[in-house]
Amino acid sequence: MRIIFPTAIVLLLTTSFVCAYEARDGSTSFSLPAIQSAASKSLQPNSLCAKDERIIFSCPVKRPAKIVSLCASKDLTSERGYLQYRFGVPEKIELEFPQSKTGTQQKFQYTHYFRAQVDLTEISFSSNGYEYQITDDYNGEEKPAQISQGVSVTAPGKPKDVNFSCRTKPKADYTDLQAVLPNGQ
Repeated sequence: MRIIFPTAIVLLLTTSFVCAYEARDGSTSFSLPAIQSAASKSLQPNSLCAKDERIIFSCPVKRPAKIVSLCASKDLTSERGYLQYRFGVPEKIELEFPQSKTGTQQKFQYTHYFRAQVDLTEISFSSNGYEYQITDDYNGEEKPAQISQGVSVTAPGKPKDVNFSCRTKPKADYTDLQAVLPNGQ
């Protein structure tokens, strides 16, 4: 009985981690299921922000299949906390700005314009000569209404922006940003 019991546990553990796949020809093969990394489990859904962070702006972009996120500490004020821009996928963040989480508020600018039928929000920063603008714009005066949400990047010496438009409506919370970030003109 001692030999059967450990064998049964090994068999049970093995079958719980292996998935069967039936091919079109009826044959069966085995594979391991996709395993989420520890990093992606600690992130909020469709975001590169950790579960203990506040999402300022986040959305999956159309092409390439990446995520753009602006994350903040829960205690963000003009004097404490941090703000970070992240671009990539949960398993591989390609750009995180700034790298340090101190004094981040002075590295971003915030602009917001609102009136009837128009709501324009922009958060911008520069890194290594590149200019980044996170936009969340709505213009209901245009017919049909114009919506622009995503990030645009301007390379040094290049007159044209590269735009990464949101694939879905972004999750956004701009509460108190005007008091936290310098006003961009």
